[in-house]
Amino acid sequence: MSETARKAPGATAPTGFAARAGDANRWRALVFIALAQLMVVLDATIVNIALPSAQTDLGISDGNRQWVVTAYALAFGGLLLFGGRIADKWGRKRAFVTGLAGFALASALGGAATTGPMMFGARALQGVFGALLAPAALSLLAVMFTDARERAKAFGIYGAIAGGGGAVGLILGGFLTEYLNWRWTFFVNVPFAVVAALGAWFVIREPEGGRNRNPLDIPGVLLSTLGLVALVYGFTRAESDGWGDAVTVAMFVASAVLLLAFVAVESRVKAPLLPLRVVSNRNRGGIYLSLGLAIIGMFGLFLFLTYYLQVVKGYSPVKTGFAFLPMVAGMITGSTQIGTRLMTRIRARLLMGPGFLAAGLGMLLLTQLRIDSSYGMLLLPAMLLLGLGMGTAFMPAMSLATQGVEPRDAGVASAMVNTSQQVGGAIGTALLNTIAASAKTSYFKDHIAGAVTRPQQQLVGLRAMVHGYSTAIWFAVGILGLAALIAFTFVNAGRPDTTEVISGSGVEDEVPVPVVAH
Repeated sequence: MSETARKAPGATAPTGFAARAGDANRWRALVFIALAQLMVVLDATIVNIALPSAQTDLGISDGNRQWVVTAYALAFGGLLLFGGRIADKWGRKRAFVTGLAGFALASALGGAATTGPMMFGARALQGVFGALLAPAALSLLAVMFTDARERAKAFGIYGAIAGGGGAVGLILGGFLTEYLNWRWTFFVNVPFAVVAALGAWFVIREPEGGRNRNPLDIPGVLLSTLGLVALVYGFTRAESDGWGDAVTVAMFVASAVLLLAFVAVESRVKAPLLPLRVVSNRNRGGIYLSLGLAIIGMFGLFLFLTYYLQVVKGYSPVKTGFAFLPMVAGMITGSTQIGTRLMTRIRARLLMGPGFLAAGLGMLLLTQLRIDSSYGMLLLPAMLLLGLGMGTAFMPAMSLATQGVEPRDAGVASAMVNTSQQVGGAIGTALLNTIAASAKTSYFKDHIAGAVTRPQQQLVGLRAMVHGYSTAIWFAVGILGLAALIAFTFVNAGRPDTTEVISGSGVEDEVPVPVVAH
């Protein structure tokens, strides 16, 4: 029997109508949930485009500018599990609207910032409310869309936005920075959040039951938050100060100790923050791990290609954003056309594994990157493959990560999806940047002696930069191959096209659940 089929103490099962068909407004609700997700994903890249201008205006030093990104990453990554559990306990709709309101206020504060510390504080607040908003959005989809085919379509849309929103952020960030002001990269979140919050308040009807009424696991909250913050900060610091830095090493050691203590506590307390049943399930565990690995490769790639196009090719921010559009188109196609259509017909691993391999093939093409590489002959096909592969893999992964989970755990299961991506992003940025920087330095030392004129030295510098990128991309190819192997090995859920009878509130309901091979 699946986890959904067991009625958990401290939670109630969905009522008959809600479990079988969901609310009649669920498709309209999806519009506002997707809008909120787009806002969060856009914010992750849109601020990077505006960072140079904001740094100059606010007088932020080179040493402190990383905190514009780090303050957000620490708060978001560290509080995701807590945010997911709050959504389970407090109500997902309420958590979703509160997260939107808080994110809008924090964005307005960031846009109005007059000093560096004010900007850092606004970014941290964005991370806090993002950690409440993101798992609430995904868990709302999990509890509102229970029919297998409807669920496939809903998660196809959500997956396309999650995958392609980052590249759209580059375009929007470029336009706002070039033609308005960097402050609008923050202010633009406000109308997104207001529309999504108002729509959600009037349209979303969260299914009855499924809340976790148990007391909050305070030791679990403290240990998980501090452990994840230490981990994210360790990788962030490794990028700027090196892997051998004393503080970097101390952060990794502290993170390991805190997270091991967290696992020990969760295995013993009556009402854990993260029930180990959520991650010990081989399908969900495999999805969290493979998604995290895939994001490691993708995050580094976005950064490398952005610098390659702007520094080496001389593209403007707007032109750079448009250059990423084939990847966005590939992600949307892979998610809504391939993933959605095949998800109810074949096993998830037959979408995830080949999807990661296709993305790896696109990454393999990019190892041939040179100063004079053609966009049409190299970058375009590579981006299309990356987008198609990741879109195809992300859609079933997003759906299966919350499918079959007990209703009381939907929020924290959703939070684990975001946590794997956030930690994967921090690792990818630090790891691949370090590899690229080391390869660049080595190439420059080996070739600079033969460059006597200024143009020759500049040429060697550009070649060294591209060599560093291509070297790091080789590692990304291997990481995507490992993600595919994990998907093929661990994810063994069948086609989600069968139903199982469960008992809930005295009514026998038919609820679509995945066929899980044990």
